[in-house]
Amino acid sequence: MAKTHDKPILVACPCCQAKLTVDPALGVVLSHEAPPHKGPDVDLSDAAKILAEQNRQREDKFRDSWFTESNKEDILAKKFDEAMKKAKDQPAVKPIRDFDLD
Repeated sequence: MAKTHDKPILVACPCCQAKLTVDPALGVVLSHEAPPHKGPDVDLSDAAKILAEQNRQREDKFRDSWFTESNKEDILAKKFDEAMKKAKDQPAVKPIRDFDLD
């Protein structure tokens, strides 16, 4: 039988390299120390290329947004026309009132 005054065991997790303190008598984890987080794996010599790519993505998003806003009236008009066509094809139905549900 294990002694109650045994010292805790320090264990490194094989999966994530976290440090665990385990009580051998009780068989429980007493404390957990998370592994140090790695920084981003970025090569500084590629920084100019990364910044250029981000700038290109921003410009693309802006261009798409500009197109949408500049043609917003036409887009809404077409959507309205489509909705009107669907409404004409469907039969008119009396709307349900809250009073009718009781």
